[in-house]
Amino acid sequence: MKKLPILIAAYFLILSNISFAQSNYTWQDDNLILNNGAIKRTIEYNRDNQTFVTSSIFHENNDRNFISSQPSMEFSFDINGVKFSGQNKWEFVKHVGASDSKQGEGVTITLKGTGELEGLEIDITYLLYPGLPVIRKFITFRNTGNIEFKLESLDIENLRVSPNFVHSWIYANYARQKRLGTFVGDWDDPLVVVHDYPNRLGIALGNEAPGVTKRTAFHTNYNDISIGLTHTDQNYAFRKWIVPGEAWTSPKVFIATYDHSPDASNVINGTVNDFTRKHMGIRLMEIEEKPIFVYNTWNPFRHNITEELIRELTDAAAACGIEEFIIDDGWQRNFIPEKDRGGPVGDWMINETKFPNGMSPVFDYLKEKGMKPGLWMSIGSAHESAKVYADHKEWFVKDKGGNLANLHTDWEVGMVTSCFSTDWPDYIKSKLIDLVKNNGLEYTKLDFAIVTSAYVVDPERSGCYATDHPYHKDHNESFLNNYQRILTMFDELHSEAPDLFIDCTFETVGKLQTIDYATVKHAEGDWLSNFEEPSPFGALRVRNMAWWRTPVMPAGACVIGNLALDSKDLEFDLLSTVGTLPIMLGDPRKLSEDEKNMLNSWSTWLREMQGNYNYMVYRQDLPCFGEPTEGSWDGWARINTDSQEGGIIGVFRQGAVEGSRLVTINWLAADQKYAVINAVDGKVLLEMTGDQLKNEGFEVSMERKYQGKLFEIRRM
Repeated sequence: MKKLPILIAAYFLILSNISFAQSNYTWQDDNLILNNGAIKRTIEYNRDNQTFVTSSIFHENNDRNFISSQPSMEFSFDINGVKFSGQNKWEFVKHVGASDSKQGEGVTITLKGTGELEGLEIDITYLLYPGLPVIRKFITFRNTGNIEFKLESLDIENLRVSPNFVHSWIYANYARQKRLGTFVGDWDDPLVVVHDYPNRLGIALGNEAPGVTKRTAFHTNYNDISIGLTHTDQNYAFRKWIVPGEAWTSPKVFIATYDHSPDASNVINGTVNDFTRKHMGIRLMEIEEKPIFVYNTWNPFRHNITEELIRELTDAAAACGIEEFIIDDGWQRNFIPEKDRGGPVGDWMINETKFPNGMSPVFDYLKEKGMKPGLWMSIGSAHESAKVYADHKEWFVKDKGGNLANLHTDWEVGMVTSCFSTDWPDYIKSKLIDLVKNNGLEYTKLDFAIVTSAYVVDPERSGCYATDHPYHKDHNESFLNNYQRILTMFDELHSEAPDLFIDCTFETVGKLQTIDYATVKHAEGDWLSNFEEPSPFGALRVRNMAWWRTPVMPAGACVIGNLALDSKDLEFDLLSTVGTLPIMLGDPRKLSEDEKNMLNSWSTWLREMQGNYNYMVYRQDLPCFGEPTEGSWDGWARINTDSQEGGIIGVFRQGAVEGSRLVTINWLAADQKYAVINAVDGKVLLEMTGDQLKNEGFEVSMERKYQGKLFEIRRM
């Protein structure tokens, strides 16, 4: 019996020296090793110096280290005006396994601050995903002390990498523009790629922070990358006050590596899109029946809508195969209608003069005709004639001088912007839920500025300067907080109304034609534009916007208006919208029966293609076709890369001199045979293997200088 304590001691000695592994991480000899077979990252905790930094990142089993021999910071932030990073002294507390609902698995490391950081604990979570060279990261801050912490200039990921700035291309602005040297990204940079051209490798930097709060940078010191939130020296600088006993979790960021590639296209079309679609948790993947053909009343009717007009438009739209019918601005009134000048928004009462029977009969009529009803709303604005404005002035944004402010434009008289760091979200959510439950609303277009404007130049005219609002302490804290509270409100809407399609416009996101990961994780769509130029130049603008945004954003979430159904070249305009979420405006009553039948045929074909390939969640660049420009050809593919059953492609001649072009298609099974089928009429044009379609291709001819054609690609 005397040997038992010795055996127990020996047992615990053995336990203390073995490595502890859970799925794709190992903690061994003070090293955290993340490895899922596609990416391997080693993070070292130095118990002598108490530092915690990444020492290596390898892509798959290659031997080229993405991390420089010079030390990284791992993360960095300011606390009460002093900068800290993984190079400071941190007491290691524990590590535990971590996971999310989208197959992410990894580890959370808890570190305790020392010295000036006493009273601060941080949880750093790393998640990896099956078969992808992606590591996602976020940080939770906990104030365990007795003083308030002012958190600023947060870099969630901060690494010194081996790709050298002299020879590296920076793919910026939705990964569509190449830059050199020092780069600091903004709201148009949800994804940035650093591509080491001589070594044919690179690293993608994904930022899931919302709107104008995101910051992604390269070579601000020396070959360093940083992904996180805006710094104190920038406009819209991030700040978070963390009081004793409080915890706060940052937005997520991610990195994705690649090797043996001459450019960044493979990581964008492959890894990044696979991660976004399968594991990020975008709303478009959560809905079974995705919109295929949408109509909106804004162009040309503006505010001049009535029940009689809507019923007439409903009949015409139904004949065209429209599936969603959105009634834009003009359906609403405020509590005091005689004062409604400059926009009756805020109370969201139905205008009985325009809709004497209310909205329910109108919605019922739309549903009888096979369409889902939708409404436009200004999500964060009220006019001075609104009762909510009179009753709750404490819910609205204050400017630098302490006055109630309109963040959206310079020209709207009597309008004020609501602050989401008040109880406004509960109020506006109740209005939307009422429209859903009592009227049958199924689609909502939510509009206007809430944090920053797409039209106002002055950066000081942003956020909220109030110091007495319950959920932000000051101007800087209002930026991220107001974004996060509207995104939380979207989640609450989906919880109560799971089938509601939320279209959050670029004006609400905060800058011209902006869309980002934060938006598409909480809203199904983003109304990106209002292009009303006549064909063929309006169609070009739509395809150009689609090309610009969709490398890194889900194509089906991009809502690009306002091409008109009564266009002089209707089919060309319609086909130009199919690369994203097809939406058209205009007056369908003006269409001939032949035109209505043509549109209905396209709608039927698109619904069939969606059923066959789920193409709305895929989009790739068509090889050898660049940015849509006047005098050239352009095109896109929407191939289901998971099943490889096929998909659809679009090819467009935009005034080009050449009457034909060779088309090749990637992303198909090399040894499988596919049919190339002309859209709508179902004529089989040719049969080729996936390898032949990639390396030989086929010729597409067009007689007219401005013309588009769509094709089905079907596995035999």
